[in-house]
Amino acid sequence: MSGFDSSVFAQGGAILWVLLALGVLGVMLFIERTLYLHRGQIRAKAFVDGVKNILGKRRLIEALTVCEETPGPVAAVVKAALLHADDPAEAMRFHVQEAAIVELPALERRIGALAAIAQVAPLVGLLGTILGLISTFRAFEQAGPYAMADRLSHGMWQALLATAASLMLAVPAHLAHHFLSGRVRAIVRDVEWSGNEIMKYLLTDYRGERQGGDLPVGEVVVRK
Repeated sequence: MSGFDSSVFAQGGAILWVLLALGVLGVMLFIERTLYLHRGQIRAKAFVDGVKNILGKRRLIEALTVCEETPGPVAAVVKAALLHADDPAEAMRFHVQEAAIVELPALERRIGALAAIAQVAPLVGLLGTILGLISTFRAFEQAGPYAMADRLSHGMWQALLATAASLMLAVPAHLAHHFLSGRVRAIVRDVEWSGNEIMKYLLTDYRGERQGGDLPVGEVVVRK
């Protein structure tokens, strides 16, 4: 296996090493983001229901402690609402939205780098293809009509391997970016639902206030 790898990289030229470095970086980013998002995604409905049960017993400090001990943006948004449980509806909504906006960049961090790798990899492969063709035509020019196949094959190998390697990197990078973006969208939906749900609870059941009709809590929107 090691002999095969060394021969492939020898024939592919320096471009394959660039693509290899991009691939290793992409794998590291994907693993780190997957673990981070997995840690931050909780069962929002079960969490909010648990906080409601605690608040139903008028244990606000205990509910805040649960939020402190729970990782992820859902808990941060619920905590922001609890810290301002006695504020007017507009003030509470402002603080909940502020907490959500603070959490959003952390969710999206480094995901754009995967998209960049997916977009740049084919361009790097195209560069390797062109360099390989240049090498082939140069061999033609130097050897004239008596150019041997082994002199011409080196450039062709470089061109083909660069193209193949770039596509092998770009396709999974696109899929990884799509997967992580979906996870982020799911967490954002949980954040929006949790913020709205806890605000409605605090303004009605917890305070004993019935606003009638549509509650003036608005809607927590954290999408860009």
